[in-house]
Amino acid sequence: MDMKRPRKQLLSPASDSKTDSISRFGGEKKNGFNKVRSMGILVMILPVLVLISVVYRNPRFSGFVHARELEVFTNKEGDSTKPVTEQKDKLLGGLLSAGFDEESCRSRYESALYRTTSPHKPSTYLLDRLRSYEALHKRCGPYTESYNKTVEKLRSGHAIEPTDCNYLVWVAFSGLGNRILTLASAFLYALLTNRVLLVDRGKDMADLFCEPFPEMSWLLPLDFPLNQFDSYDQKFPQCYGNMVKKKILNKPKTSLTPFMYLHLVHDYDDHDKLFFCDQDQALLQKVPWLIMKTDNYFAPSLFLIHSFEEELSNLFPDKGTVFHHLGRYLFHPSNPVWGLITRYYQAYLANADERLGIQVRVFDTGAGPFQHVLDQILACALKEKLLPEVNKREPISYPTGDRKSKAVLLTSLSAGYSDNIRDMYWEYPAVNGEVISVYQPSHEEYQQTEKKNHNRKALAEMYLLSLTDKLITSSWSTFGYVAQSLGGLTPWILTKPENKTVPDPPCFRDMSMEPCFHAPPFYDCKAKTGTDTGAIVPHVRHCADMSWGLKLVEKNEF
Repeated sequence: MDMKRPRKQLLSPASDSKTDSISRFGGEKKNGFNKVRSMGILVMILPVLVLISVVYRNPRFSGFVHARELEVFTNKEGDSTKPVTEQKDKLLGGLLSAGFDEESCRSRYESALYRTTSPHKPSTYLLDRLRSYEALHKRCGPYTESYNKTVEKLRSGHAIEPTDCNYLVWVAFSGLGNRILTLASAFLYALLTNRVLLVDRGKDMADLFCEPFPEMSWLLPLDFPLNQFDSYDQKFPQCYGNMVKKKILNKPKTSLTPFMYLHLVHDYDDHDKLFFCDQDQALLQKVPWLIMKTDNYFAPSLFLIHSFEEELSNLFPDKGTVFHHLGRYLFHPSNPVWGLITRYYQAYLANADERLGIQVRVFDTGAGPFQHVLDQILACALKEKLLPEVNKREPISYPTGDRKSKAVLLTSLSAGYSDNIRDMYWEYPAVNGEVISVYQPSHEEYQQTEKKNHNRKALAEMYLLSLTDKLITSSWSTFGYVAQSLGGLTPWILTKPENKTVPDPPCFRDMSMEPCFHAPPFYDCKAKTGTDTGAIVPHVRHCADMSWGLKLVEKNEF
């Protein structure tokens, strides 16, 4: 969708003919009564017609637009005056449920107005499973009868008998990009195992996101009895890997614990990684409560578990769309964050012919900006023709007529990169005549994971990057992964520099829009030996930006 020139169709203007205007209301009588009455009606309704006309001229007139409205754009391929009407699909192809109050979470349905319709359609099977999950969540969610029963058993320490409601608690852990990716992974696991996902709210999860499921919260109640999550680590008595290591689960007459902790953090060991084996999944299925802590997008390794294979193929015929669909289903920015997004977009990005996103994450120590990083960004953008060259030798005169405009949205903790690129296109003309504008919403200087306002801005910037037409991201950055997957964008990735020099090539095109699993297991569960898990199935490959990582790819990339 081109947000540059949205125009609503005007109402048909009233005729200038006095006779036509009067005849609409029943004709003119000889005694003049109907004529006077008709003119009075026109006087009363004329302001209303004018107001409607203004609103339809400007879809942002009131600061809020319902996504069910029709958008009309200029037809670029033919007659420029011929309108092309497009009904924006606010439910994203059936991905979203319709039963929400739109004012309570404006981003849920307004997001369709800010991006082009995704060419990646969710499967009908995924849509059915999402509706089934919503029914399960409503039946088993916080403070329902089933929830209260199992929680009471947890408090008493008694064994929990098999129940029709089993749970997965996701613990808020690590930075915002990691949290978003891991939460999507946890939800996928909950879908596969028929568990109810409950979300530890941490410092700000409730502030950042709207509730994704109808009629029932996904937030773990504050009075949940096992909420001392800081003490959960690999040595925790109910840690699954620890119990396997001590062979507790193999002892005869050992009653199964009512809950287990899954340690899937980057420092997990070989016993923790048995989570990704079929035989271990069979055992975990018997545990009513699982509590998970992770900082990894572990979805790719779920595709290597044989018992999940058929279900995952039905859910995602195109394997490279997992986070794209689940992310758009789960993560709707709260109204305060949506305000940050829409105000910035309308002020700086909406009127550009094209939008380029550049996400800069620097892992070097020391104060930035770094010259080699700036040189690398420009080398990539110019080499891939994402930005035009400038003429530094002589001024160039361009016609004053319509010239193509390009807005560059750059996100970084440092302001130096955007300042330098902005100055370059101010001091020198682009050789192709493009008008280049460069914007950076914030520069926080260092990551401040625990600060609410910092994370609001971070989420807003991820989302704004996802609204661009083309995207450059940084290697290893979960911030960039979220933006590219939400936007359905296959990015150019900046090669990770070594020794503070510009790499050759400076960047490369990624193989899919999916995030990378940074710390996957390399283990063949059947053979019980090490193996290359990036060479087992064609749709799980090693990441282009991290050679040992795993990522899902589209079927047409095999």
